[in-house]
Amino acid sequence: VLYAQDHNVLLVHAAGNSAQDNDVTANYPNDSLGGGVFANNWIEVGASQPSKKALATDFSNYGHKNVDLFSPGQDIYSTIPNKEYAYFNGTSMASPVCAGVCALVWSRNPSLTAKDVKMIMEASVNVYTHKVILPGTKKTKVAFPQLSNTGGLINAERALNMATLPLLKK
Repeated sequence: VLYAQDHNVLLVHAAGNSAQDNDVTANYPNDSLGGGVFANNWIEVGASQPSKKALATDFSNYGHKNVDLFSPGQDIYSTIPNKEYAYFNGTSMASPVCAGVCALVWSRNPSLTAKDVKMIMEASVNVYTHKVILPGTKKTKVAFPQLSNTGGLINAERALNMATLPLLKK
């Protein structure tokens, strides 16, 4: 992870499909570099679904500190061997959606760093403040922002628009 960070590589990782709180039970690998230091080139992705009542899939891992955002991860039409296609569910479907948007953002503005792209992805989400069903439960409701540190769903259009704006460097 450090090697990737040192070479301006963005890592997009599936949060996991155990309906667990990644703030309580660590999901590996992750962005921790030890000693309370975290990689700035890592995006942790939970899986969303179309239903606003649930928003997060019932299987997605979540975490207010350790999941960055949610991306579509239910009924994703994908390739399988022998030139065929099928529908799949999982954070392993959600993270490529996020990685694709990251690639579009970077292609819009190749001067961005991995850290910049992560910042744009986080700042461009659609934030939902209403209560949703907590993954792994049938009825327990929590405010959607409790499930990730952005409290939002990926928004490709907003991310691409932000990629065209000059970024303030610290």
